[in-house]
Amino acid sequence: MNDLKTKGRAAIARQIAEARDKGDLSENAEYDAAKDAQGLHELKISKLEEVLSNARVLDESTIDASQVSVLSKFKIKNKKNGAEMTYTLVSEEEADLKAGRISVGSPIGKGLLGKRVGDMAEIKVPAGVLEFEVVEIGR
Repeated sequence: MNDLKTKGRAAIARQIAEARDKGDLSENAEYDAAKDAQGLHELKISKLEEVLSNARVLDESTIDASQVSVLSKFKIKNKKNGAEMTYTLVSEEEADLKAGRISVGSPIGKGLLGKRVGDMAEIKVPAGVLEFEVVEIGR
């Protein structure tokens, strides 16, 4: 975050200055692009500040491990094809399907939240309705 505010802002300011030195600003595409980049950069900083201001630290020892919740690592079985998958339920910012981390805000995350081992969940996804069984829950 600090790099965005210092180095990032300085780099964009240099780009704007270089573009401004090239003359008429009304027809200067480099200047327009640098100003657009500045706006996007400030938006990124603003969004990160908002995320940080709403963040809270979770003590894993206080989380109920008997049900699927944030930070739970769980194994589910697709009832249609028998495939088993293991995921960890995380915040939307931390989600990375390739790494096995799904968002609590995703359809599957929402559908499994609060489920216990042996529970079934019918989850509506873009491809239709999937039925999963919670096989295992851990940390």
